[in-house]
Amino acid sequence: MRTLPPILTSVEARRLLAVIEAGAQGATISLDLGRTEENVRLADGAAYVEGARLGRTILARIAKDANKCFEIAGGEPRPIAAFSAATGWARSLLPTSEAPTTLVAGFPMHRIKGTTPLADTRAKVRALGRPRGAVLDTATGLGYTAIELAKTCTEVVTVELDPAAIALARRNPWSAELFSSAGIRQLEGDVGELVRSFADGAFSAVLHDPPTLQLAGELYSAAFYAQLRRVLRPGGRLFHYVGDPAAGASTTRGVMRRLTATGFRNVRRYPAAFGVVAVAGGKGRTR
Repeated sequence: MRTLPPILTSVEARRLLAVIEAGAQGATISLDLGRTEENVRLADGAAYVEGARLGRTILARIAKDANKCFEIAGGEPRPIAAFSAATGWARSLLPTSEAPTTLVAGFPMHRIKGTTPLADTRAKVRALGRPRGAVLDTATGLGYTAIELAKTCTEVVTVELDPAAIALARRNPWSAELFSSAGIRQLEGDVGELVRSFADGAFSAVLHDPPTLQLAGELYSAAFYAQLRRVLRPGGRLFHYVGDPAAGASTTRGVMRRLTATGFRNVRRYPAAFGVVAVAGGKGRTR
C-alpha cells in the first residue's frame, strides 16, 4: 500500500496520455515508481490523482522529462529534488526501469548503464562475500546498501553527511526499509570524523561507496583508510567502490596503493562491482 504522495515519471505520463487519447475512463498505473499499481480516474481529457487534475499540458511536460521524478503534492507536480546548504550539492531522483538513483551535482550515485541501482547494490554487497554481524556502510544515500546488508547482518551502521540525502530518501518509495528496519542504525555526520568514535575491530565488514574523488577526496585518503582498517576486525573485508575501471585506472591504482600502505592485504580489483576488495590485516592503529 502506498504511503507517500503520488509520483509520476515520463513513462507513466506517456501511458496516461495514450489512454486519454483512446477515450478510456480509467487507467492502472504506478504512482510509487513501480512498487505497486492503482487505478486512476480519467475524465474531460485529464487524469485525476488524489484530487489533482492533470491535464494534457501538464502530462506532456512530465512526459518530455525522462530525468526527473515528479511528486504530486498540493495538486502541483514538482520534481523530487533538494539543495544542501551543508554541502552545496544539488540532489534529485533520477528514474530508471526499476528503483531510482540520485543525481548529485550531475553524477549518478549508482551504475545504471546496462544494470539497475538495485542490481548495482547487490553486486557491491556480493563483493563482501557473506557479510554477517555488525557492518559499516560509509555513505547512506538512498539507503539501498544498508537495506541489502540488513538482510543478512545483525546490525548495519550507516553514515550520511548530507541531510538533503536523507530528506530525498524519505520521499523515495524504494527507501522505505531504511526507516523501518530494526537492524539499521543511521548516523548523520562526516564519516571521516565519526569513524574515529568506533571501537577497534567493531565491524566484520565495511562497504565504502563514497561520492566521486572530485566531490569527496578525503574519503580516498590514506588517513581515512587507516581508520577503516582499525575498525575492522582482523580478517574483516572491505569493498571500496571506485568507478569505471577503464575510465579511472589511475584512481584505482592510487586506492590500491594507499590501502596496501595502511595495512590491508589481498588488495585486488573487483571489476564486477567497479571497485576494490581488501582484507584487514592484524591489529589496527589506535586513534
